Amino acid sequence: MSTSTELLTSVQMARFVAHGSLRMDAVVPREMNDRAIGVLSEGIPDVPYGTPVDEAFSEGSFARRLVELPPVAGALRSLVGPAPTVDHHAVHIREPREGNAQPLHGDAIIDVRPDAFDVQLMYYPHEVTTEMGGTLSVPGSHLRRTNESDTGRYQNLRGQTRLTCPAGTVVLLHHGLWHGGRRNDSDTPRHMFKIRFNPTVPQVRLWDIRDLDDPGVTTELSASFPWYEHATGRLEIYNRVRLWRALTGDDTFDIEHWVTRVTNRPTLGSNA
Repeated sequence: MSTSTELLTSVQMARFVAHGSLRMDAVVPREMNDRAIGVLSEGIPDVPYGTPVDEAFSEGSFARRLVELPPVAGALRSLVGPAPTVDHHAVHIREPREGNAQPLHGDAIIDVRPDAFDVQLMYYPHEVTTEMGGTLSVPGSHLRRTNESDTGRYQNLRGQTRLTCPAGTVVLLHHGLWHGGRRNDSDTPRHMFKIRFNPTVPQVRLWDIRDLDDPGVTTELSASFPWYEHATGRLEIYNRVRLWRALTGDDTFDIEHWVTRVTNRPTLGSNA
């Protein structure tokens, strides 16, 4: 996959770790968006799980051009590294007034990795209005342990977001983020193209780390969301610190001493 100098900053990475997603509005050029509906309607051939990007999407193909756009390539490189594989991809089309919505779910199935994650790219080739439904997601839900559709019984959570966006928008999701396609109440079909990427290298300091000591990093990692419980919600920040330590290779990073305190395991003679 093409490399790019448009890497994410540390503050942007910290925001991804806290929110579980990164949104890039209108980054796909108009000429690609104009072609997209026809390409997606025809379908994009399936590939085996774990296929390298260059093998999954031939040079010059629509999907290859999409993932090689500098902002997209830079963000993917920052999150999953220089040579990810394609886990799977899918074209989702919500027909007009079809009358149903997808239950809230995470795409991890069963995934207990504390220090690695897959990234899902979601591309919207046309404007998505409120009436068209859009993808619903719950910010900050990705590090809470659930299995796929365990959350399907929940209908609405405080602070959830229902995507509306301009044409050419790309959203990158942590694989565990709770989300679901909403009902399309418009007279226009809604298209979305999804690709899931698996990292093939350790996800350590893959982004532009020049602002690693920026106070904005801690600010982003300390964010709270309206659906969090007062006590249990604080564990989300604890889990973010653990992930940030893994991503930076810095096992001393902390917020208000939380992780340092509860991982303290003195051994006999440690103060000798």
